[in-house]
Amino acid sequence: MGESNWAGNHLFEASRILRPRTVDEVRQLVADAPKVKALGTRHSFNDVADFDGGVLIDLADVDAPLEIDADASTVTVGAAVRYGDFIPALHEAGFALENLASLPHCSVAGSVATATHGSGQRVRNLAAAMSGIELVTADGGLRRFTREQDPDVFPGLAVGLGALGVVTRLTLDLVPTFSVRQDAFVEIPWSVLLSEFDAIQADGYSVSLFTPWLGDSAGMVLLKRRAEPGEALPELAGFHGGIPMEAPPRDNFTEWGVSGPWHERLPHFRLDAVPSVGEELQSEYLVPIADAAAALAEIRAMGESLAPALFVSEIRTVAGDDLWLSPSHGGDRVCIHFTWQPKPEAVAALLPRIEERLAPFGARPHWGKLFHGGPWLAERYPEMPAFRTLAERLDPTGTFRSPFVSRHVFDE
Repeated sequence: MGESNWAGNHLFEASRILRPRTVDEVRQLVADAPKVKALGTRHSFNDVADFDGGVLIDLADVDAPLEIDADASTVTVGAAVRYGDFIPALHEAGFALENLASLPHCSVAGSVATATHGSGQRVRNLAAAMSGIELVTADGGLRRFTREQDPDVFPGLAVGLGALGVVTRLTLDLVPTFSVRQDAFVEIPWSVLLSEFDAIQADGYSVSLFTPWLGDSAGMVLLKRRAEPGEALPELAGFHGGIPMEAPPRDNFTEWGVSGPWHERLPHFRLDAVPSVGEELQSEYLVPIADAAAALAEIRAMGESLAPALFVSEIRTVAGDDLWLSPSHGGDRVCIHFTWQPKPEAVAALLPRIEERLAPFGARPHWGKLFHGGPWLAERYPEMPAFRTLAERLDPTGTFRSPFVSRHVFDE
């Protein structure tokens, strides 16, 4: 087929990509094809959105109007819409999402399906905001589930990895709109970061550390503080021993140093710019926040061996949830992210070593990023048997059981 993901490291092995214009067309395509996978914005770094020999369905052309329910404080969106394309309308209506990922370029359905997250010790991942889902099942049927009406299975539907059907629309919970100020600080010693980790995370609505793992200073801390709309937060002269960084390292970052609407500050990167480094690979592992210092020390010990393949790592936190296949299921997590140089062989050699060091903490990888994996992965999800049962019920013919799902969900 000759098409690839964003990073260019994965060539899709599906036979073709179809672009329906209506939900009825989606239903017919699913009913007619023996192997189906929904395709989002292609920001996954592995084959989670691929199906060897099957059909990929791109819903970007399906018309799905934005529906804000002010009384219920919810918004219903089409699966393929990017966060950055509709969040300004939420703000204009007086609402906000509780959190956003570091880049607003990804689709809602893809982010929810892989438990993509932002940062914040008291803020859950993006899938936790889902209160309703509409999906096309293997027989071409259209089903809708809600948190209120389907409590027994709803925690299994949110992070579905494309194994349950083709999602067409989602309903998300909203909160009142708010403002955010973000500031950056450098030269925080590693000793302070490790000993004061909980306090550092508690000092912001969202806190991210960017580090190369080398040297005595941890790197750059990006602090995002929440405020009421129009509230001007004070400038900080320092932060846990760090000094202010006056300007972003690149012009693709969102604005620093002044409060602004949540949707213009929670993402690290602007929608109208190439996010992050651009030509890169990514991995991420989540471990219980109680093990943060020990886990970070393990990775820091690998600093010299990581350096030749690494652009930078980002360390952040995410609150726990009850979603069956969420890496944050069961408790708060610290997220250890790696933005790799485009060196796939070097990265592939490092991943088993990273996973071995993080194994004592029960690390769970981000579903949409590169990881080595193995039989241990399913064992780290106590609700995996329940998810398998749900997948078999909604997809008895294996229409959505892609190689990725077979490997990591069914251990096949």
